[in-house]
Amino acid sequence: MATGWAGDGAVQDQIDATVSDAVQRARQQLRQGPGLSHCEECEAPIPEARRQAVPGVRLCVTCQQAQDAEQRSSGPYNRRGSKDSQLR
Repeated sequence: MATGWAGDGAVQDQIDATVSDAVQRARQQLRQGPGLSHCEECEAPIPEARRQAVPGVRLCVTCQQAQDAEQRSSGPYNRRGSKDSQLR
C-alpha cells in the first residue's frame, strides 16, 4: 500500500528498529563477572545471596529500586518519529 513518502513496510521497519533499540539497551545494562561486596552508591553491604543470584551486582536492593524507578520515569522514547506523530 502506498503511503505518500513512506515506502512499503516503513511502519514495520520503524517497529522493528524500536524493538531492536530496546533489546540493545537492555543488553548493555546487563552486568557480567563478579559483583561487589558493598553497594557502589551507599556503601551498604550486599548480601551473599544477592551476589550469587545477580551476576555482576553493583547496587544494594534499595539503591537498585531507586535506579529502576528513575529509569522508568524517564521512559523509552521513539527517536524515529513517524510523519503522522510529527503532524499532531
